[in-house]
Amino acid sequence: MTATFFKYQGTGNDFVMIDNRTLFFPKEDNGLVAFLCHRRFGIGADGLILLENDESHDFRMVYYNADGREGSMCGNGGRCIVAFAKFLGIIERKAKFIAVDGPHTATVDGDIVSLKMQDVTEIKRKPSALYLNTGSPHHVQLVSKLSTFNVAKEGAKLRYGIYGEVGSNINFVEQESEDTFNVRTYERGVEDETLSCGTGVTAVALAMHELGKIKSNYAHINAVGGKLKIEFEFSEGSYGQIHLIGEAKQVFKGEITW
Repeated sequence: MTATFFKYQGTGNDFVMIDNRTLFFPKEDNGLVAFLCHRRFGIGADGLILLENDESHDFRMVYYNADGREGSMCGNGGRCIVAFAKFLGIIERKAKFIAVDGPHTATVDGDIVSLKMQDVTEIKRKPSALYLNTGSPHHVQLVSKLSTFNVAKEGAKLRYGIYGEVGSNINFVEQESEDTFNVRTYERGVEDETLSCGTGVTAVALAMHELGKIKSNYAHINAVGGKLKIEFEFSEGSYGQIHLIGEAKQVFKGEITW
């Protein structure tokens, strides 16, 4: 089979994007997904995203990790699929779509996509970290000298050592200023550091607020692949109106045969 695909990236988090509204893609073939995401033998990406029809929403997002398995919510992938939906003419400026963690809304302004994330009602404190779910599970840990920190090695230790086979994404954080944080993330499913993680930087912003390191209702995050902004509201121990904001761009279009 020969299929048309598009490559999108959001702050360096890159995705193979396929219009699957005709349901031609063999979704049960995890090996095919892993092949398409492989950076030597396939197209190369942190994940693969299918855009499908949905009766109650503008579209459905189906997300796969680079290892070929269907994943939990991907924030940067969510922003990229909104940009893709606009490119396909499915939406204009506003979107309402369904993902594995439930419904999402988003707005598009040029290359900037603002994605509404799910509410967060619980943050667990660990001895040297915080743990929360922002659509995907995240471990958030403050470190020093982040630029030289061995994210791949230390992230793998925590991902498997604490969270086992199911695992968690691991975020290492260093505060730069009052509302700005530098973040590097080890992602499960990719099993390596990625240039950016949308649900991860969202988790970092909420965790830093929980620790009292943010006094306002927003945070600027410097990921390796670019800058993101997270806005939120906090009331009675819960976080709502959480928006992940940043660039989402089409990189190229191609065809691949398998």
